[in-house]
Amino acid sequence: MKFIDEANIEVHAGKGGDGSAAFRREKYVPRGGPSGGDGGRGGSVWAVADRNINTLIDYRFARIHRAEHGDSGHGSDQYGRGGRDVELRMPVGTLVREAEGGDLIADLARDGERALLAKGGQGGLGNLHFKSSTNRAPRQFTRGLPGESRKLALELRVLADVGLLGLPNAGKSTLVRAVSSARPKVADYPFTTLNPSLGVVRVAAEASFVIADIPGLIEGAAEGAGLGHQFLRHLSRTRLLLHLVDIAPLDPDADPTRDARALALELKKYDVALHRKPRWLVFNKIDLAEDAEARVARILRALRYKGPWFQISAISGKGCDALCNAAYRFLAGSAGKDKARARRAA
Repeated sequence: MKFIDEANIEVHAGKGGDGSAAFRREKYVPRGGPSGGDGGRGGSVWAVADRNINTLIDYRFARIHRAEHGDSGHGSDQYGRGGRDVELRMPVGTLVREAEGGDLIADLARDGERALLAKGGQGGLGNLHFKSSTNRAPRQFTRGLPGESRKLALELRVLADVGLLGLPNAGKSTLVRAVSSARPKVADYPFTTLNPSLGVVRVAAEASFVIADIPGLIEGAAEGAGLGHQFLRHLSRTRLLLHLVDIAPLDPDADPTRDARALALELKKYDVALHRKPRWLVFNKIDLAEDAEARVARILRALRYKGPWFQISAISGKGCDALCNAAYRFLAGSAGKDKARARRAA
């Protein structure tokens, strides 16, 4: 299935049914009085998060969604039937925005979460409501109100705890294959990864986290070079970024230090908040360099990097366990801090 993470749709809620102007007509019941019922409300359009869906491809082709209109009221105090609601099932992690203004309408971050996209119109009132001591035979009634109509932009941001950053062929997909059961495509040419992929990393029987791999970034991505920034949104929900640095690039003119700086700059150009997330350096392909430790030391000095860093070989799995255990401890600690802050705020 093709991965689609953006779509534009229109939603139209149903119109409310009109009220009825009717009178009671029965033998032996003179002056029966008004008996017009109300119109039914129009159907609404809802968005529902569904963990069994992982792409917005359905909304790339079905762009217009309409709810049912409400029925009109009838005599004998009969109210009209309400219109059926429409539920649009979307992947967990979908953001729903106004297509024109960009205002956020819903963030479907949990499975089963519901959000109202377009409210159905209220049904009209029948003449039953206009009866009074001075108006014994009212002929007034009201029309049903129109439902809301909206043009919406859908944007999917995958839910992951850890995100991978790196140049093409840095070994991100190989690392995902090494630490999880996910099997993203791996090859010896750039931009093998064309769509985001997720993997579940298990460090113990009941201890795991989700890791996300996105297509590689290159210098000039902000101007559209390579695949540009179109997939960086999928890292916005992560709590930790792992920046993979290839210490044994195939290009003899490549400079890992310069490339690491360039990637950090592209990240900052895209989103300052994403740039400020905790980011660890992970030096990959140490099995291909005899002087791996010396190369790592030179890069750390040049970058003046003081944070956590790891040396791994994704192809052989060397160092991957230590990296995953450290990431899990960090995530568990940050989750505890978030809960403590929430308790203090309450």
